[in-house]
Amino acid sequence: MCESITRQASASAHLQVGGFVLYSSVDCPGQLAAVVFVQGCSWSCGYCQNAHLRSFGETAEGRWETVEAQLQRRRGLLDMVIFSGGEPLAQLGLQAAMEQVRALGFKVGLHSAGASPRRLRAILPLCDWVGLDIKALEADYPGLTGRAASGAQAYACLDQLLQSGRAYEVRTTWHPRLFSAERLLELAEQLYQRGVRHFRLQRLQARACLDPSLHSWPPVPEDPQLWQRLGQIFPDFMAR
Repeated sequence: MCESITRQASASAHLQVGGFVLYSSVDCPGQLAAVVFVQGCSWSCGYCQNAHLRSFGETAEGRWETVEAQLQRRRGLLDMVIFSGGEPLAQLGLQAAMEQVRALGFKVGLHSAGASPRRLRAILPLCDWVGLDIKALEADYPGLTGRAASGAQAYACLDQLLQSGRAYEVRTTWHPRLFSAERLLELAEQLYQRGVRHFRLQRLQARACLDPSLHSWPPVPEDPQLWQRLGQIFPDFMAR
């Protein structure tokens, strides 16, 4: 057992940590969680809210060994550790870090945009909950991410998640200038037909976007009719 934990710690030490939040009650429903922000993402979404996490490599924000030491002191005080980003699936050390977190007695959560079906398949058995970003209809992905295969990757991850039986929520970040309400409803219908029942609409916060040309976009207006229509599609819906 000690040798196994040592191997996990050695492998997870390669996880590139870009930030760490000790306590969060909003990142997973009903769970008090710590959030590990993982460095690195290969997609180039203009509305990215965490642009400082896009580059790969060590940062001054923290190392896995430091995170692990703080988690050790909070055993019994937290329910879950969530790996966010950046894109956690881009990190080779993710699986070992999750295994180490489970060995400490915590549940494991994941925030992901679904950038690697192969890596998601490997770590899904370790996850208690997944928040998966589905950005648009599959054909519209390249224009958002700058990557030709990104739509196929994200939707393959969605299918894996739905088939896994793991607790989840699917989230779409939206602004009417990003794509129309009609396109959003088309996306919602397709997601429902695919099996999605838990859906969150995240209103784009333009002032924090990676692309400065988006900073002048006005806030997403309240649209009770649109929210109602989405609520009619999904049994579990929230706009936030």
